[in-house]
Amino acid sequence: MMVPTMGRTEWLLLGLLSVLFGSVFLFAKVALADLRPFTIVFGRVGIAAIVLILLVYVTGNRLPADVRLWGAFCIMGALNSLIPFSLLFWGQMHITTGLAAILNATTPLFTIVLAHVVIPDGKITPARLSGVVLGLVGVTVVIGPEALAGLGHQVVAQLAVLGAALSYACAGLFGRRFTHRPPLIPATGQMTATTVMILPIVCLVDQLWTLSPPRASTWGALLGLAVPCTAVAFILYFRLLATAGATNLLLVTFLFPVSTIVLGAMLLGEQLAPRHVVGTVLISLGLASIDGRLLARVRHLLMAPHAQHTE
Repeated sequence: MMVPTMGRTEWLLLGLLSVLFGSVFLFAKVALADLRPFTIVFGRVGIAAIVLILLVYVTGNRLPADVRLWGAFCIMGALNSLIPFSLLFWGQMHITTGLAAILNATTPLFTIVLAHVVIPDGKITPARLSGVVLGLVGVTVVIGPEALAGLGHQVVAQLAVLGAALSYACAGLFGRRFTHRPPLIPATGQMTATTVMILPIVCLVDQLWTLSPPRASTWGALLGLAVPCTAVAFILYFRLLATAGATNLLLVTFLFPVSTIVLGAMLLGEQLAPRHVVGTVLISLGLASIDGRLLARVRHLLMAPHAQHTE
């Protein structure tokens, strides 16, 4: 089996995906002021499902009728949307956004451990493991080590965010079965299945009919979560899953904090600190280590004079 690689296009798409997924933390902060976690998840996936279904038919595609495939969409929806979205939104109510982002960045670590077990060509290598560690350190530096001050408090909320990271890792590996389909189809199937699954939950737990009408800013946050951060983002997600593989795809969680901070500086006028640059460099080194090609090129340059000398 050919090992997935990251070319220039994949890196560009990964960067775009990090901006879209990184924006989730900003929109969620606004939405959580008015709405409960399950309601936000329902609004996010429900609006995204409508947009994607319309896009399927506008582009001349059709959703499959295979019952077994829809069963797979349900599993993917649970692992990649229902469980992690709910856990993350609930966790953000009890711990800081920075700590949530650090804990969420453990997704690639879970992925390489699971891939080592279930994928023949996914064995853990020193370069891959050291890259993940460097990435985690970089995320911590970008956000600020002070975010770790809350570690150990609100343990249940922290475990919830770690559970979301583990769920994302499982989804990345499970989603490999959809890589032969156009990305729009599994993205639509996942969101549609998630909407159906969460509807009875949100009715039972949040009792939608008792909620006050959301403010305009909350509707804006929901639309932001649903359209760019979900509908568009998951089309890119399945595109990258097919070409780059689960481990490389889920490196995007390292880039969330960088994207969030850059967006904060551009949109909210927040200042960039030296630690943001240092952390970004560490994340870049981690990504380069996992990608492997830069290290291979450096090794080749170092070995070239020795090879010429021996000749």
